[in-house]
Amino acid sequence: MGKQMGFKSKFNTLAHNMQALPDKKKENLISALYIGLIFVLLAVLYLINVHTNLWNSFNHFLNNFILATVPGTGLQLPAPENPAAYIVLYNAAFQFCLGLGTIEIFVLVLRVWLNSPLPRKAETIENLVFWLGTSYLVATYLINVTIISEWFVFWAGVILIGGLSLVARSFVLIASRQA
Repeated sequence: MGKQMGFKSKFNTLAHNMQALPDKKKENLISALYIGLIFVLLAVLYLINVHTNLWNSFNHFLNNFILATVPGTGLQLPAPENPAAYIVLYNAAFQFCLGLGTIEIFVLVLRVWLNSPLPRKAETIENLVFWLGTSYLVATYLINVTIISEWFVFWAGVILIGGLSLVARSFVLIASRQA
């Protein structure tokens, strides 16, 4: 009878083997894992929302846009005719953004553990800030308050979060040069 390896021993062996990989192979492994986790996230979201008729909500959402005036400006931009009618879609968007943010946390831990290049870590931090920030905006402006004026505030917030995520990436890269 052969001696069976315990979980801790198997994990330590796997960890050692992963640490020994060349950098390019480590990055390819992380990328493959990231893409696979996104597919798993999409499948889980589908299973969670299968009873809500998400696909029909999405089609209805795309077919019911009007030109609405942005409050305080004379500018007209596309917006859903009745934003409150798409709570199911907003909940799925929130779950997606939060799920991607969680995946980014996992990828960041993996990148630190495998000693990925700093620009890749900075990119992951940028993505983390963007997806978690966007999940907050979806919950705040689309799920809780669904009027046309808040629709435009949401999109302004997404642009703001995009800028903040770039700033976060820059801080990581600048901080590394100072050290």
